[in-house]
Amino acid sequence: MYLCKAMQSNLQILPINKWLKDSKKPLIIAGPCSAESEEQILETAKAIDAIGKVNIFRAGVWKPRTRPNSFEGKGNIALQWLKEVKKQTSLLTTVEVANAEHVEACLKNDVDILWIGARTTVNPFYVQEIADALKGVDIPVMVKNPLHPDIHLWIGAFERLNKVGIQKLMAIHRGFFSYNKNIYRNIPQWEVPIELKRICPQLPIICDPSHISGKRDLLFDVAQTALNLDMDGLMIETHSNPDGALSDAEQQITPSALHELLDQLIIKSKDSANIEFKNFLNELRNQVDEVDDEILQLLAKRMVLIEKIGEYKRENDITILQLDRWKEILKTRTELGNKLQLPKDFICEILVAIHKESIRKQAEVINYASSTK
Repeated sequence: MYLCKAMQSNLQILPINKWLKDSKKPLIIAGPCSAESEEQILETAKAIDAIGKVNIFRAGVWKPRTRPNSFEGKGNIALQWLKEVKKQTSLLTTVEVANAEHVEACLKNDVDILWIGARTTVNPFYVQEIADALKGVDIPVMVKNPLHPDIHLWIGAFERLNKVGIQKLMAIHRGFFSYNKNIYRNIPQWEVPIELKRICPQLPIICDPSHISGKRDLLFDVAQTALNLDMDGLMIETHSNPDGALSDAEQQITPSALHELLDQLIIKSKDSANIEFKNFLNELRNQVDEVDDEILQLLAKRMVLIEKIGEYKRENDITILQLDRWKEILKTRTELGNKLQLPKDFICEILVAIHKESIRKQAEVINYASSTK
């Protein structure tokens, strides 16, 4: 992916505790997928506020739907309902925006935080339009990952906002679209937000387990995994009557279910003061380092053999790709991996990476020989 590339970002990020009061970790954002009525919004917001663990109330005002006959939100009238939420609860409000018109409407109606959705992040033209509308405005903006795992697009959205002066920024990991059948609505691909954190360590990242899960029974596990990976918070879709919701009913939960979920989450520490724990952890890590050294030595030895194979193929006018041999490697190595209790997908990813480098190495040997004739 991007893991070994020397990618850097010079984002100027204002720490979250500088602009959000009571910003204890984890930050919790909750509210319905869509604002459907004033009664629904206020009933849900008051119940969420009573939990005492939620910082921000979310609600979709304009809904980007795949099909035109789907519920597309109530529009500007819903912003009036969110004003009432601020009057009647302690919660801040956040709304998804997809263009300059949405931004202007939110600013006029005192929305506290904006967020850019996955379908908007994917298009730099849309992001730039939003950024231009925010020039000179001091408001926090959250950005969801694009639909596909393109970290450059994700970071690019933050950079566009940063260029117009927005420094109160936060990322939302909501998973990625896949054509393959999966238990998740959007596959987590946790390595992507982890890589974002490596490149932009100062950028807060929260997780949206609702859009990853797509259904209620997976919410807790996804939320707990996000916290285990040291994410800064969660955005969970919560509705006073989720079964009757006009959009994404299957992934929304009631305020009482949210309360139960939050109570069950285990908040883990980054470090421990236990000396015995630290010593044993370091001992295990040293053993891992030794194994990694052995793996790299063996890979280097393998590549020496691959060079020899490339030279031998060149001398005998044999093609680099030998499909039957590649099929044999996949079959025998995955079978061995299975016996060693290693996941098949994990073994396949490793084999594909090694095979890709082997093909490149053989091509390099043959092309070099050709160029020196």
